[in-house]
Amino acid sequence: MTQTLSRETVDRPAPGSPARSALSLLLSDWRVLIGRNVKHITRNPEMLFQAVSLPIVLLLLFRFMFGGAITVPGMAYIDYLVPGLVVISIGFNTTTTVVGVAADLTNGLVERLRSMPMSGSAVLVGHVVSGMLRSALSLVVMVGVGLLVGFRPAGGVLGWLAALGLLTLFATGVFWLATLLGTVARTIEGASGLGMILVFVPYASSALVPTDSMPLVLRVVVDNQPVTVLIDAVRALLNGADLGATGWLALAWWVPITVLSAVFTVRKFHQRAMA
Repeated sequence: MTQTLSRETVDRPAPGSPARSALSLLLSDWRVLIGRNVKHITRNPEMLFQAVSLPIVLLLLFRFMFGGAITVPGMAYIDYLVPGLVVISIGFNTTTTVVGVAADLTNGLVERLRSMPMSGSAVLVGHVVSGMLRSALSLVVMVGVGLLVGFRPAGGVLGWLAALGLLTLFATGVFWLATLLGTVARTIEGASGLGMILVFVPYASSALVPTDSMPLVLRVVVDNQPVTVLIDAVRALLNGADLGATGWLALAWWVPITVLSAVFTVRKFHQRAMA
């Protein structure tokens, strides 16, 4: 991740400037690009509206329009629903990241950065971290509104910390996947379409309803896809229920997904940037 976008390797400091380690330069590049993307969040009302409004609309819709027709064994539907919607909202926030990476590659930003001794991974890290911050905002809104409409999680402090850890791992993996899609897309319009993949995959899970009533083949697929095991683990931790093997299964899925997606994204990004 320490490759620079410049065609020339610039490892030596400018004359008269203090020597800085490669790690210090890398962290400085990451900080600059993370700050750029965070400013985009604060200065873009549409982006903030999307991050805040969707969780509220989905929660109220399923809580009051559909919730009365759905029975969940062992817990109230609102306690079943909120963990699933938190994961869905993370997937929804990835569309901005996919489009943002594609825009940086097609609108000239990367071309300008190539004239500087800047790490190529800084562009991607900036998008990943800003996406995670948008998702953190969605989580806070979702849990806050959920508590107002009846969400009463029975999990303890350790359960909540473990659930937040799994959600952080999931968000990291999903936003690296989003940056990978952004590097693959040739146009901004194409990036918007590719982003829908990450939006709809969480819906094909146990996020909104139990899988017991699904047809056998569909239930086998849904029960064993990586988003379902993560949702089941987070739901059990937040509600103080039996975790079973879902925690380890979630780690077994999302640690390699995160690592591999980051590696492939950085490689693909450099291919596009140097083309």
